[in-house]
Amino acid sequence: MFLVGCEKVQVEVPSKTVLAGASLGVDAGQRIGIVGRNGDGKSTLLSVLAGSREPDGGRVIRTNGVTIGLLGQADRLDDASSVRAAVVGDVPEYVWASDAKIRAIFDNLLQDIPWEARVGTLSGGQRRRVDLARVLAGDWDVLMLDEPTNHLDVRAITWLAEHLKTRWRKDAGALLVVTHDRWFLDEVCNTMWEVHGGKVLPFEGGFSAYTMQRVKREQEALVAEQKRQNALRRELAWLSRGARARATKPKFHVAAAKELIADVPPLRDELELKRMAMARIGKQVVDLEDVTVAFDCEDVSEGDVDESGADGSGTRGGIASGGNGQGSRPVLDGITWQIGPGDRVGIVGANGAGKTTLLRVLEGELAPTKGRVKIGQTVRFAVLSQHLDNLRAFDGDRVRQAIARFPHRTMLDGKDQSATDLLERLGFSKADLNEPVEDLSGGQRRRLALMMILLEQPNVLILDEPGNDLDIDMLASVEDMLDGWPGTLILVTHDRYLMERVTDMQYALLDGKLRHLPRGVDEYLELVGEQGPGKRAEAAPSPGTKEGAAKSAPSAEADAVADGPEDGSQALSNAERHRLGKLVASLERKMETATTRIDQARAQMDAVDPTDFQALTGAQAKVDELKEALSALEEEWLAASERLSS
Repeated sequence: MFLVGCEKVQVEVPSKTVLAGASLGVDAGQRIGIVGRNGDGKSTLLSVLAGSREPDGGRVIRTNGVTIGLLGQADRLDDASSVRAAVVGDVPEYVWASDAKIRAIFDNLLQDIPWEARVGTLSGGQRRRVDLARVLAGDWDVLMLDEPTNHLDVRAITWLAEHLKTRWRKDAGALLVVTHDRWFLDEVCNTMWEVHGGKVLPFEGGFSAYTMQRVKREQEALVAEQKRQNALRRELAWLSRGARARATKPKFHVAAAKELIADVPPLRDELELKRMAMARIGKQVVDLEDVTVAFDCEDVSEGDVDESGADGSGTRGGIASGGNGQGSRPVLDGITWQIGPGDRVGIVGANGAGKTTLLRVLEGELAPTKGRVKIGQTVRFAVLSQHLDNLRAFDGDRVRQAIARFPHRTMLDGKDQSATDLLERLGFSKADLNEPVEDLSGGQRRRLALMMILLEQPNVLILDEPGNDLDIDMLASVEDMLDGWPGTLILVTHDRYLMERVTDMQYALLDGKLRHLPRGVDEYLELVGEQGPGKRAEAAPSPGTKEGAAKSAPSAEADAVADGPEDGSQALSNAERHRLGKLVASLERKMETATTRIDQARAQMDAVDPTDFQALTGAQAKVDELKEALSALEEEWLAASERLSS
């Protein structure tokens, strides 16, 4: 059933044509992810389809009675309104309080915001969540969301994905979402639209399928953009070899991806990078010993802590200490952790859990209340903060003047890279060199800030939400660049795809404790999910960054095995594991046999007289039947494998 669409829509701005004759349709049951570079017109397309912007040419078509809910980039909330009024309007309390959907939205998006607070008193992130709650609380036929995951932590993003998957029945409603969160796109969407050069190209499937189709299209057309093609193929290498392909049900056949990337080298040579890192840093990077950070104000948020909770002191190669912190709230509680040369570490946690505080302790900017922080004598930190603090001094400069202040070469991919090389890899053109730094877009500023800290030639890189404001292509370029960086990497991000893509170990901050996550972000979500929204699972004392380096608790790997499945089912018995193992092996043999039969059927079809259409139709039907049987076996094998690995 058709819901909304457009015919030959034209949108122009003074400097360029954003949409050039776009013709699209949205049917009931479609879940569409919209991707493209910054400035290519993704948000414009949403606003045109939603009716909040009139096109310069063409027309927008809507079925009579269709309702559309839009989450724009900027909210239109009334500062004088209460949060309750902004979300549910004039609906009586007994109505919305008995609505399970409204309660779930409140529990997962607004649990830290007073229901009667005035909108004008909220922070930018809180306003964004209130606006998202307002849209989700409505009963819409078509939901259009522009960057809905902004200001959400990993748990809230996971809840939002599940909410959108179950919001309508299978063939009802429609969703259009603009986001750079690739995990979210893969989890929610069954169709992709790529906006580029004024055109909108549709692709079947989620982000993984879109990536593979895009690579195929470029290979078949033999396009000249070899660098871009290689970057996409490296994305597929991660999808096939990485945590997502191993641990979750893929949206496309991994075998097909492997065929495309057979000649692609590993994403990064971990041993060589560690060797180079040790040569640059030595054996010691940062050691935390029973570190506690506490603040006197019980209700202080993490952002407040970072701005006013420390004197900025720290130590290098020695002790950092403060008062005893009695009667205060611990943000970090007795953390013991070793970070070694070449370690690539990701840190996850809810908003306000203390992630930024931990980063400041690691770099020696914040003295702990108790415990010891030992920083290697040769360590040189470089920090990319959320607010791009390192760019403030250059706002009066042009780009070429800013980069002229730094060394002109740095080490990446085992060779020296010039500032010009880095600019090109990060999507800057020659014309951009004359742009004032203060006039750059958010994505350009973040890329420039990253390039500057790389040119400082640090050996420990701390990145706090580096993916903010970057489009998907630029994220891939940054990931590719980080793959060849020979140093210690510490990353904080709510983008789980980026987290698992560029780090080798993940840790969670839970109730002030640091817990190793052998199974990555999925394990973190299981831990926080045990106690429901807004609560924190009890965390074990932190292990070291290397297996076997834990100082005060059994290994997290042992904990994970002991905990068993987190979905409410009982742990598998030895007999059940044995049975499932035999089933998986049996299904693998059947899949091999089915593949052989398909090859034989195709050979028989090739031998058919090409003028005998009836025989050809029968041969094709046989091939299709065998392929359906193979697909059923693969589904059964995936289900059994996931159960066996749980």
